[in-house]
Amino acid sequence: MQFIKNSYYKYGRSNLINWIVFIIFLTFFYTPLLNNMIVAFGDVYRFPDILPSIFGFKWWKFVFGQDQLVSSIASSFIIATLTTIATLLVCIPAAYALARYRFKGRQGVMFTFLVSNAFPKMGIYVSMAILFYKMKLIGTVPGVIIVHMINSMMLMIMIPSASFRAIPLQQEEAARDIGAKPLTVFRKITLPQAMPGIIVASIYTFLGSLEEAQGTLLVGFPEISTMATAMYGVILDYPIQAGAVFSLILMLPSLVLIVIFRKYLSAKTLGEGFRM
Repeated sequence: MQFIKNSYYKYGRSNLINWIVFIIFLTFFYTPLLNNMIVAFGDVYRFPDILPSIFGFKWWKFVFGQDQLVSSIASSFIIATLTTIATLLVCIPAAYALARYRFKGRQGVMFTFLVSNAFPKMGIYVSMAILFYKMKLIGTVPGVIIVHMINSMMLMIMIPSASFRAIPLQQEEAARDIGAKPLTVFRKITLPQAMPGIIVASIYTFLGSLEEAQGTLLVGFPEISTMATAMYGVILDYPIQAGAVFSLILMLPSLVLIVIFRKYLSAKTLGEGFRM
């Protein structure tokens, strides 16, 4: 009580409240992650103990010794990479067209990408599964990639589109005036300047593909198994330590990509993408 009173006089009422809210946020946000890391390295853990009785790498060896789980990890990275590449090929030309050309219904087209994310995904996935069944895409890698692409199209179009809009049109016109072809202008003038926004969109597409579970289950099950879909079975069929290990493996790519590309990840980059 004395500590709170001293803090009140030292920092003032508003600053003290901000610190309390900040500490509560850290507690709710990081406590589950910290507990997950502790349990993942616990060879022997019994609920409701806070700490495992014995620490070690027993369950890490167990997870990597399961061929099905290792296969799902490899499948996740392959599908996420293919999804990112395919989405780039489809969405970057669309993002450039929406940024550079003014046509009737342009804002409506932009708005449709928001609307597609406003409805419950399960209903959309069921409709897609019915259509994919008729097209014989159920249980195939292309079918899963299409589902993942649809989830990421909003960010992959809007963020690069904002980057393209920020590039002065005069630079492209000057390059064309001296004889550069349109493709050369795009490759050497426009694309390098828009690369930060494209990188951000690609990161979110890659991570979104890794974490997509419901659509993958409906369209890919049982032939296609990814980390996100295998997580259901791990939680139900394996000890809690195995689930903790697998969840850390699922989170690791996010942490690595955020650390590597943190200079590109900003609120400004995301905010600009949603301006129509």
